[in-house]
Amino acid sequence: MTSTSSGSFTGRLDGAPILREAVSDLVFGRLVDAILSGSIGADEALPSERELAETFQVNRHAIREALKRLQQAGLVRISQGGKTRALDWRQHAGLDVLSLLASTGSIPAARVLNDILTMRRSIGSDAAALCATRATSAQLAAVEAAGAAYDGFEGDLAFWTAVVDGSDNLAYRLGLNTLVAAFLDLGIDVVASLGLDAELVDPTAHQELAAAIAARDPERARALAHDLLSRIVDSTAPKD
Repeated sequence: MTSTSSGSFTGRLDGAPILREAVSDLVFGRLVDAILSGSIGADEALPSERELAETFQVNRHAIREALKRLQQAGLVRISQGGKTRALDWRQHAGLDVLSLLASTGSIPAARVLNDILTMRRSIGSDAAALCATRATSAQLAAVEAAGAAYDGFEGDLAFWTAVVDGSDNLAYRLGLNTLVAAFLDLGIDVVASLGLDAELVDPTAHQELAAAIAARDPERARALAHDLLSRIVDSTAPKD
């Protein structure tokens, strides 16, 4: 997309004054929303720090901090002495943008949730098989204990944390953190209304999975995990 003038660009931003508390956070949030929603197109030049400060009625330090965070998130490219340009987040951003997509509403919550859950199914199934193979005795005991105590969202988090920890895969562990953050940004009430109960209400299925992991049966663990995690993926799939 070709760049537009800063005057026309600032007209697409909500220029309501921002309160002093958490100023850079609020500027960051408004710019994220504009980029993820497409109001700021890929490769489009943002206005100068001075122009943004005038638009949002904040100091330039707050603008600078917000732009730095946007760069760290893979949403803009800052050129020293040149213009700051928006990036195509689909090509440059990482998993952390899932939380931003969820919190800004740039993509429907149901779509974000289903994509998160589909990824969770893939990671969870493989993590269960790896846990059955790699986990220490103490980690297997933790999985069984989490299965026995399973109860609702907190129990689900404790159970899958134990499984992923037992898989001894750092990428899966960091991925779990990102997925949990995205869940929380969506809101537990929203998640529950979209079909979370299809999985959470069945402690027995989690206990059977824990038993397969404890028995060091990776193929059964993988199959049980895939079937269990497919429930919520299927129930939240977008309807034609």
